[in-house]
Amino acid sequence: MNAQQGTDEVVVNLDTPGPVISRHIYGHFAEHLGRCIYEGFWVGEDSEIDNVDGIRSDVVAALRGLKIPNLRWPGGCFADEYHWMDGIGPRQDRPRMVNTHWGDVVENNHFGTHEFMKLCELLNTEPYISANVGSGTVRETSEWVEYLTRGDDAPMSQLRSQHGQTEPWSVKFFGIGNEPWGCGGRMTAEQYVALARQHATYARDHGHNSLYRIAAGASDDDYAWTETLMKHLTQGLGDRAPSDIFQAISFHFYTFSGGWADKGHATEFSRDEYWNTIAKAQQITRILRGHTAVMDAYDPHQTVGLALDEWGTWWNVEEGTNPGFLYQQNTMRDALVAAVHFDAFHHFAERLTLANIAQTVNVLQAMVLTDGAELVLTPTYHVFEMSTGHHDAQRLDVRPRTPSGMTSPGKHTEHTKVNVSTKDGTLTITAANLDPDTAQEVTLDLRGGTISGLRGRVLHGSDVSDHNTPQAPQAVAPTPYRGATLVPYDRGAELTLSLPPASFVSLSAQLDSH
Repeated sequence: MNAQQGTDEVVVNLDTPGPVISRHIYGHFAEHLGRCIYEGFWVGEDSEIDNVDGIRSDVVAALRGLKIPNLRWPGGCFADEYHWMDGIGPRQDRPRMVNTHWGDVVENNHFGTHEFMKLCELLNTEPYISANVGSGTVRETSEWVEYLTRGDDAPMSQLRSQHGQTEPWSVKFFGIGNEPWGCGGRMTAEQYVALARQHATYARDHGHNSLYRIAAGASDDDYAWTETLMKHLTQGLGDRAPSDIFQAISFHFYTFSGGWADKGHATEFSRDEYWNTIAKAQQITRILRGHTAVMDAYDPHQTVGLALDEWGTWWNVEEGTNPGFLYQQNTMRDALVAAVHFDAFHHFAERLTLANIAQTVNVLQAMVLTDGAELVLTPTYHVFEMSTGHHDAQRLDVRPRTPSGMTSPGKHTEHTKVNVSTKDGTLTITAANLDPDTAQEVTLDLRGGTISGLRGRVLHGSDVSDHNTPQAPQAVAPTPYRGATLVPYDRGAELTLSLPPASFVSLSAQLDSH
C-alpha cells in the first residue's frame, strides 16, 4: 500500500441544507438464526439472566443507546418458512418446526409475534415484519396484518385479545417476502411479482394503521430484477401512483474480502484483504446509483422508496461454532465498512428510505455479542451510536476542494469519508480515516454560519483488526477527541480534523446561521 499523509479540503455550506437523512436507514435486523433470538434477545422468563418477560435486559439497555429506528423480523430466509400462528398462544402449546435454513435445528416458537412486539416496545423502535410469501398463503398474510393492527371485534382481533393484547399494535413496515430469487422460493422476477401483488393487496390498512409495503428485491446489482418490479408493479394502476400498491422495493448487499465459498477471516487478515474489503464496501455507491436510475425511469417523482434491508460484512464463521449460525467476531475493519455505507446512504437520501444491518446480536456484523451472561459491544455498535446525530437531520453537501484518493494494491479508493448534517440548531460531523497505517487530516471550510460548543469522540484501536472480548471489552471504544482545530473567519470557520489511522470521529456543535 502506498499512501502519503496529506490534507483533504472540503467545502460545506451551512446555510443550504439538503434532503432529510431518514433515521430508518440506521435500522437493524433480527432473524431466527443462530443465537440472535435465542440466547441473544430471548432467554426466557425462568433464566438467571436478568430479563423482562423473557427478553434480556442488558441487550435492551445496550441497544437503546443506538436509538434503533426499526427492527426487521422474523427473517431473512426464515421468514419464508415461518407460519406466524405457530408463534402465538401459550408457549408450552406452540408447535415446533425445523429451521432448515440455519443449522437445521428445531425451533420451539417461544419467541413469536407478542414477544417481538414486546421487544420493540422495550427498544422504543418500529417493527418491520416480513411476511411468508415463499411457503405461506395470501390468507396468512392478510390475517397476520389483521391480528397485528385491527382494533374491533374482527376474528383476528378477538384472537389477539384472547392472547392478552386487547389494543392493536401500530405496524408501519411490512415486507412482502424475502429473496424470492433464492431461499424465498427460487422464483423468476415475473413469478414473484404476481404473488407479491396478491399478498400486498390483501395486506390491508386497518383503522388508522397505514402499512409501508416493501417488495422483495434484487441481490447486489441485479438491475434487471429491479426493472421487472418497477415495470410490473405499476401495470394496471391507471392514474394511481406506483406507491398505491407498494411503497418501497428492496435489495441486499454483503461485503467480504474473498468470494462466497471463502469469505475471509473475521479477525486475521492481511492489508491486501483489508483493502479488498473496503473496495467491495465502496461498491455500494455504484449499486445504489444503478437501482436509483432504474427506479427513476419508472417513477421520476420518487414516490417509491428504495430499501437496503440486508447489508453488512460476512466472514467465515468462528472456529468451533455451528456453520449455520453465522457467528463472527467484529473488528475496527467492520466499523469502517459501516462508515462507508453510511456515507453512501446519506448521498442517496432522496431515494433510500430504509436500511437494515445484518444482524443485531450474535450474527454477522452484530452490534452486541453475548456469551452466557457476558455481553460485549462491538466496534460497529460504537459507529452506529456515534452517528445518531444524523437521524432525521438535513444533509449538508460536502464538496471536495482537493482531490481525495489513495493507491492500494490494485485499487483506488477514497481514504477519508466526511458527512455533515443539521437538525434543530445542532451540527453533526462524522469523519472516517480508512487508511489503517497513516494518519490523515481533513479541513472543512464551513461557510454561511458560525458554530460553537464543539465537542467530539474518536473510535480507534492500535490496529484495524482490534476487537472487543469479554476479557477486553474496551479494546475498541470511543474516547474524547482532541484533534480538532477551529479557526473562525468573517462568515464561517475553518475546521481541521486530525484523524488517527483506521478511525471514526463524531463531533457536534451549535449552529448559528447568518
